[in-house]
Amino acid sequence: MVEQRYQAVLQVLSGASVTEIVRRFGVSRQTVHRRLGRYRDQGLAGLSDRSSRPRSSPARTPAAVEALICELRRNHPRWGARAWCGN
Repeated sequence: MVEQRYQAVLQVLSGASVTEIVRRFGVSRQTVHRRLGRYRDQGLAGLSDRSSRPRSSPARTPAAVEALICELRRNHPRWGARAWCGN
């Protein structure tokens, strides 16, 4: 995958139009421009896959509260709405 991204970047840098690369590789213009920027900033490492996981989740329920809720659901399965708690 990185090799394909690298080929697309090299072709744009050698003069091919972004529109042509979009058609050839089946990606969006935004994707091509994003990869160009990452390649300029980080080199080949910037073209590798990245996690889509958020860096932080400030509104996430604390683990202790989540564990308590799951314990209550296991002890009282008929209470509240049906939910998944790792069972």
